[in-house]
Amino acid sequence: MAGQRRAAGGLEAEVLALLWAADRPMTAGDLVVEFGGTLAYNTVQTILIRLFDKGVVRRELVGRAHAYLPVFDDAGLVARRMYDQLQGADDVELVLSRFVDTLDPHLRQALRARLQHVTAHSELQA
Repeated sequence: MAGQRRAAGGLEAEVLALLWAADRPMTAGDLVVEFGGTLAYNTVQTILIRLFDKGVVRRELVGRAHAYLPVFDDAGLVARRMYDQLQGADDVELVLSRFVDTLDPHLRQALRARLQHVTAHSELQA
């Protein structure tokens, strides 16, 4: 991989992919091994800390090291990012309107069904 640069956020995505595939919490050392030694321990540790600071992973102390677990699956992470973007908008309703306008009919129906499901369940809990 010498001479090749990863896209912005590429390392974070690769680390998340390894965490999602793992059947256990992983330390920075575990991930260095998974990367085949192509990344320095400090690099992996920095990525994990950034993901933790963003709320994307959680950590637990295992011996003297932190082991990391993803907070979201892939779909949950995309949804979280969409939510964060929406919260930064000046006119949330306009953004939602424009978003819905871009959806094909199949996705609009899926969104409608999900909203009906959420509404029905929230009314049951009220």
